[in-house]
Amino acid sequence: MTEHAADTPDLESPPTEDPRPSGLRTARSLVVVNTGDGKGKSSAAFGTAIRARARGWPVAVVQFLKSDDWVTGEQLMAEPLGIDFWSLGEGFTWDSEDLTRDEAEAREAWRHGKELVSAGEHRLVVFDEITYPLNWGWIDAADVEATFRDRPSHVSLVLTGRDAPEWMTDLADTVTEMRKAKHAYDSGIAAKKGIDY
Repeated sequence: MTEHAADTPDLESPPTEDPRPSGLRTARSLVVVNTGDGKGKSSAAFGTAIRARARGWPVAVVQFLKSDDWVTGEQLMAEPLGIDFWSLGEGFTWDSEDLTRDEAEAREAWRHGKELVSAGEHRLVVFDEITYPLNWGWIDAADVEATFRDRPSHVSLVLTGRDAPEWMTDLADTVTEMRKAKHAYDSGIAAKKGIDY
């Protein structure tokens, strides 16, 4: 048996030893990053938001690219559950007639999100698609990093988007990289209501 094979779990048998590390402790808050080129980053974030809300947490969502003119399934579910929800973007940049307006909207979304974090009234704040305006230089990365690092100790964050910057993954407690194996878009299928939005 090779050394690598010895490290590979036996997928035909259920585990009989607890895989969790010893000495587990609790944390007042966590930073979770969902990144990568695969589908599911925002969906996973909204699943966490619903879970937190079910536990009685005040939850807020700030979306950086999706427009408030869009009616998404996430927003339709969030409002009846009492999740504070802001879609402050201008939509897909390739549809934009004025990228300077999109940039201004992103800065306004960040200003609002920063206030939410600093106020500490929400135990969970989701920043959906924040990596895009960060990577485009539309919002100040140093300000975002400092706000997230110095947040009130009880405020957890979920941050989504492709190409999460290194400082963000370093700051995070949990980083999941979604990898695309296949996507309906690749075969010419448009986004499906109920699955994609």
